[in-house]
Amino acid sequence: MVFGHGPGREEPWVVALLSHETSGLLCSLGMFLQPQGNPSQLRAAFTAPVAGSPNTRLPTPCPRFREIQDEELQQFCSRVIKRLQKDEPGPDAVDALQRLFLIVSATKYKRKLEKTCTDLLQTTLCSPKCPEQLQLLCAAILRERSPSDGLSLSCDRIQSSQQLSLVASVLLAQGDRKEVRSVGQRAFRVLESRQPEGPSLRHLLPVVSKVTRLAPHTLHEDQTNLLSKRLVDWLRYASIQQGVAHTSGGFFSTPRARQPGPVTEVDGAVATDFFTVLSTGQHFTEDQWLNVQAFSMLRAWLLHSGPQGPSTPDADDKSELEGSTLSMLSATSTASHLLPPQERLREKAFEYCQRLVEQSTRRALRKGDADLQKACLVEAVLVLDVLCRQDPSFLYRTLSCLKALHVRLCGDTARARALLPIARFFLSHGEAAAVDSEAILQHLFSRVPCELFHSPMLAFEFICFCRDSLPLFGRNLDILKQSFPNLFKLLAWNSPPLTSEFVALLPWLVDAGTAVEMLHALLDLPCLTAALDLQLRLSPAASDRPLWDTSLKNPSCLEASRDPQFQALLQHLLRAKASGTVKRLAPLHQLLRPMASCARVVQCAEAVPTLLQAFFSAVTQVADGALTNQLALLLLERSDSLYQVAEYEARVHRVLSSQFLALCALHPSLVVELARELLEFVGSVSGVRSRGAMLASVAWAVGEYLSVSWDRRCTVGQTNRFFEALEALLFEVTQSRPSATLPKCPPQVIAVLMTTLTKLASRSQDLIPRVSLFLSKMRTLTQSPAPSSTHHEEDAGAIRTRATELLTLLKMPSVAQFVLTPSAEVAEPRYHRDANTALPLALRTVSRLVEKEAGLLPG
Repeated sequence: MVFGHGPGREEPWVVALLSHETSGLLCSLGMFLQPQGNPSQLRAAFTAPVAGSPNTRLPTPCPRFREIQDEELQQFCSRVIKRLQKDEPGPDAVDALQRLFLIVSATKYKRKLEKTCTDLLQTTLCSPKCPEQLQLLCAAILRERSPSDGLSLSCDRIQSSQQLSLVASVLLAQGDRKEVRSVGQRAFRVLESRQPEGPSLRHLLPVVSKVTRLAPHTLHEDQTNLLSKRLVDWLRYASIQQGVAHTSGGFFSTPRARQPGPVTEVDGAVATDFFTVLSTGQHFTEDQWLNVQAFSMLRAWLLHSGPQGPSTPDADDKSELEGSTLSMLSATSTASHLLPPQERLREKAFEYCQRLVEQSTRRALRKGDADLQKACLVEAVLVLDVLCRQDPSFLYRTLSCLKALHVRLCGDTARARALLPIARFFLSHGEAAAVDSEAILQHLFSRVPCELFHSPMLAFEFICFCRDSLPLFGRNLDILKQSFPNLFKLLAWNSPPLTSEFVALLPWLVDAGTAVEMLHALLDLPCLTAALDLQLRLSPAASDRPLWDTSLKNPSCLEASRDPQFQALLQHLLRAKASGTVKRLAPLHQLLRPMASCARVVQCAEAVPTLLQAFFSAVTQVADGALTNQLALLLLERSDSLYQVAEYEARVHRVLSSQFLALCALHPSLVVELARELLEFVGSVSGVRSRGAMLASVAWAVGEYLSVSWDRRCTVGQTNRFFEALEALLFEVTQSRPSATLPKCPPQVIAVLMTTLTKLASRSQDLIPRVSLFLSKMRTLTQSPAPSSTHHEEDAGAIRTRATELLTLLKMPSVAQFVLTPSAEVAEPRYHRDANTALPLALRTVSRLVEKEAGLLPG
């Protein structure tokens, strides 16, 4: 039977272990401190029926607990006080504390409790005669109010390890370093003075682990050695006989009960080696539970007490080096019990991990055992990695084991999570062991994301592995960069939780050689989500619980996707590596349009703008002039070729328009070099409404950078061609509807187009009469706006104001050129700070001249 699945009291511990199936499973027992104590016991304290009242259970959390006012809370506290002041608090006290916990935990704001109530909670918590259920509830309530100035708790005189763990959880939640140090010292005093018949240490180890993490420098060398020795005993020398069932005794109890048998393996065989977390049985002894806890905190403790750990002073470097040398010879010439405590712990930890690797090859009889196998295998490899980093002598003893393990796991997708720590191990130690990690990485990046993209836990751990292993990739970084299409599958299927991790990872993926292909992939990310959904629906291995979006029962594109003309596009979209080629996916967008309403596709579309921002922030660091031109051209082309998801196009256009301007600022010659493509873009009015933001950015860039001051290749002919194209566009959108005053396109686009025409005219003064005439017509056109809505009147007023301002500037061409096309030195901050040459002074002077005010001469 799986560890703790028997009828004994030990069951809740392993329920907690199994529920924490991550790579960090069993590595930090700090999780048992929030809430403190056994998680299942605490859950039972909140939900179990109160004795004597079988129908009384914890009220279901609801908004009414959050809406309770302070006056009501104080009245309720008075009732809690009365119940706790009884000589023997009963079921009504438990019920009141359950409700008080719900009230204080239902909001992120700290609720104010009466001082008398807080004092009684502390008194009840510290009372040795108080029932465990009440103590758990009191500790949980006090932690919810942390940090608090009204606490008077102290753990100096507490003897019970369980009570000490509860009080320590409250003190550690205060965040006071002195309290952390005090708790740690008290915990170690109990650890040092414990007799064999003394209190259990099962509740004490989580406190020690938490203190080690919060304040590692508070432990002395003798304390570190003591715990290392205890961990060795618990890891290696736990009993291999099952524990005795806890019975209440009585008339019918028999002294001739069957003696407990040996523990078994997960496949049911009798265990022939030492006890580990993967050993199974009906009931377990105290030292077996300590074995589980010791492995839970082993990796964190090794990192703390190792040669590079915070508790090792510089003066001990020599002794640690000698210990390492001793470890190298321990297998042949030195007994392990003669090693220093830390070295001996590393030796026993190595044996323990090897035993777990061997146990992972057994076929578990129960799913819970199989899940625990996977989690323990991941943790064992992580511990081996730490051991090899601390002592290189373990490296050669580990290589053969992990090589065989990797070969075995490559064909077992159910245990693919263990491939991640193995890959990290070979990234860390491959050079020292003369092992090429390229083949391992190639398999990992080519197979796992393709086959298991729908596993949210694996997807998160895979991306975290990539992010955390970046310093280790070295020359293998190209494998990571070339595998971005596969990584994007994890992102497409799990975009909400993985977006922030990808934002951190994208700068390392962006490369000048794949930037264009990556930008296409980012823009097609929602389409990739739909394609993955379609792939799962077409997969012959259908599961009982579908992994695809069930909101769309039977999309019409299922059969059409089998058409050979779409298969090539689907294969390109679902490729595993960067191909160096770009294919237009517009037919695929049409095919997958019925799936655009799937919830997963919509969520992915919402993440794309954030990812685009991160991409451009990274690509501008590596882009040269040629790549900048390619990216700018891509933005123009893709602005009208996006997968049609609700609101996706508008969100993406906002990002693309701002990034187009950023590319122009990075490489101003772009406007001259891409003049033909830009003219084609502004020559089309079919998408003025939908691509208004992009059109406004292009028009602004033309007005800003189409000048000889930015590029000597700029000619009068180019200026005239852009002027004519923009003039025709502005005329088209403003005067093609005689029945209405306002154009179809946004007023911001009209304002930018008028400004750009004015800028071009200021550089080619032959165009000034045409612009002035057009601006006058625009001002007249907006004099009497249609009374359809107030919003339209405001837009017309803004256009009229802009036309008037531009007409005023064009009355003096030289001044217009000075204002609309300032020289480089005018754009410098110094020019604007100098009171004698500031631009506002020049504008005021221009205003006086235009309005024919008094002359500039004094007197």
